[in-house]
Amino acid sequence: MKQMHMYKLDLTKMDGRGDFSCPRCGTIMSPDDITEYTYSLVEAKMSTRGLDELVIRCNKCGSHILLTGFSLLQRISETGEDSENRKEEGSIYIPHV
Repeated sequence: MKQMHMYKLDLTKMDGRGDFSCPRCGTIMSPDDITEYTYSLVEAKMSTRGLDELVIRCNKCGSHILLTGFSLLQRISETGEDSENRKEEGSIYIPHV
């Protein structure tokens, strides 16, 4: 029997544009890759709010990776808020006349 490796990654705790490396072999995976050369979609878990979790398989080492955090990312995109445009708490902009 072949052993399967399973990893869980929270997208809300990652920096960047969504690229990440496989926790086992280090292969870079990008959400922009539509060729399924580096990874394949195994399962998408949906709810009434949208995508909740995504299970993908690394095509190099065969590891399964559970991606979470889509609900928070969905809320951020709906409100138009992102980490680059957020104002720091306590900072105030005062225009000079």
